Amino acid sequence: MATSTQHGPVGGTKPELDLSGADWQPGGRGADDVQIAFVEGFIAMRSASSPGTPSLIFNPAEWRAFVLNARNGAFDLT
Repeated sequence: MATSTQHGPVGGTKPELDLSGADWQPGGRGADDVQIAFVEGFIAMRSASSPGTPSLIFNPAEWRAFVLNARNGAFDLT
């Protein structure tokens, strides 16, 4: 089974998930920046342009916090 290096959104380690058969989906409307996949109760996020790089792995509570903060502009760089 192929696994990838995985890290939590704040550097914590997560279980090594087999992402080789993951159903990767675009992370936003028309945006090709990130892809997400739901695997074994976790949410994996990777770079769409560099899919071989490490994936971020979120548990459901972390994912909810990330999405809510993104919607509220917490990560806007402009």
